[in-house]
Amino acid sequence: MELLGRGLREGAGWLFFITALLLLAWALPEQVFDPQSKDFLLLLGAVGIWRYSMGAIHYLRGLLFLYLVYPWQRRQARQLGEAAAPSHVFLLVTSFRIDAQTTAMVYRSVIEEAIACGYPATLVCSLVELGDELLIKSLWQRLQPPARVKLDFVRIAGTGKRDGLSYGFRAISRHLPDDDAVVAVVDGDTVLEPGVIRKTVPYFKLFPKVGGLTTNEFCEVRGSYLMSEWHKLRFAQRHLNMCSMALSKRVLTMTGRMSVFRARVVTDPGFIADVESDHLEHWRLGRFRFLTGDDKSSWYSLMRLGYDTFYVPDAAINTVEHPPEKSFIKASRKLMFRWYGNNLRQNSRALRLGPGRLGWFTSVVLFDQRVSMWTSLFGPAVAIIASLKYSIAILIAYLLWIGLTRLLLTMLLMASGHRVGPMYPLILYYNQIVGALVKVYVFFRLDQQSWTRQKTKLDRGLASYQLWFNSWSSRAMTFSASAVFVAVLMKMV
Repeated sequence: MELLGRGLREGAGWLFFITALLLLAWALPEQVFDPQSKDFLLLLGAVGIWRYSMGAIHYLRGLLFLYLVYPWQRRQARQLGEAAAPSHVFLLVTSFRIDAQTTAMVYRSVIEEAIACGYPATLVCSLVELGDELLIKSLWQRLQPPARVKLDFVRIAGTGKRDGLSYGFRAISRHLPDDDAVVAVVDGDTVLEPGVIRKTVPYFKLFPKVGGLTTNEFCEVRGSYLMSEWHKLRFAQRHLNMCSMALSKRVLTMTGRMSVFRARVVTDPGFIADVESDHLEHWRLGRFRFLTGDDKSSWYSLMRLGYDTFYVPDAAINTVEHPPEKSFIKASRKLMFRWYGNNLRQNSRALRLGPGRLGWFTSVVLFDQRVSMWTSLFGPAVAIIASLKYSIAILIAYLLWIGLTRLLLTMLLMASGHRVGPMYPLILYYNQIVGALVKVYVFFRLDQQSWTRQKTKLDRGLASYQLWFNSWSSRAMTFSASAVFVAVLMKMV
């Protein structure tokens, strides 16, 4: 009955969306554009070519990797057999303020994976609460792992995930792992799919320069239908983008939910320092530590240390998502603020590594991350200005174009292997507009950070004048940049 109900709901959703597109097409007059308004059409086309070209390149590269390159690499990895076996597998799990039901699911999956993988393994639990430790010990006694599987606890203060990771890395260092050992870093809300360790570890032998790799994600959302669809769309897009970047072995983030590293990487003092106390020297905002974004710090550290990064699309995990707010708008904005802030804080210094280290395609992708906040707003801004200046038909034509292109993009996402739904076209456009606005906001406020689960914020202990200057200079720069953007468009339309 549940599947039938979901099918009927989605069928009604698709019917409503198609009907809305037909009504827009019916409302569109024959003469849409003023014959004298050619300049803005040319400009709109140029920006559109850039945006859609980047999307098309990512999509084609992703399919090439997923269906041709990766299957060949997987056959090579399997041919290595036991020669690809690691000497030891460490599974580092960080937990803080996660409900007991989710914690039990996560640690059960990790312990069962340590048992099933067949390798010598140590589960390192980086914990804050005593209750989590008692729960894990109870699961350990119930599952009765063999002697080759060990258990190690690291108790820390509730000062954030970065400290939890760094203390865990130091605990692994005390085990003196050799060059063939690997470390799987698992978040406290991540349930491992069976076989994920055996699917990932052979690539460290196959690719000697790979220092870390990450995995495919699916999710269970403890929230509304809209929030669930929003997360699932994000993971479908993430899958294809990861595949695209894996083609160059330049995956742009070592996802905190589940990534695997060489043990010599996570025991490197430089890597530990990058994760624990990463910071930015900003010309206006001063020096500030990164509170969130450990996955970006670990990626940047791997690039700086000369390693490659990789993605294993058939190694899957399931995350339990707890939206920070009941309202979809508030929750999505909070999550975007954190994600895009992490991206932008790492972006400029990553670009300074240069194409010689990153490769030309990765450098272009990082550059696109910086300009996409403006190019994403270009279309709707031009459509609104032109409709006010010429005819409302231009706005109707733009909405029809958005509906058709987002429908096509949704259909293309089916190739990712993730399910698509009738809300995806609308969510795609919501992400474009609201995401771009959030990026503009956070770009001028890189020092503002907060966790959505821990409710902790960065306190820099600044003097009142410095706080006042940072706040008002951020507002002034946001207003100035936005004003210039609108003024240029009004001049050109």
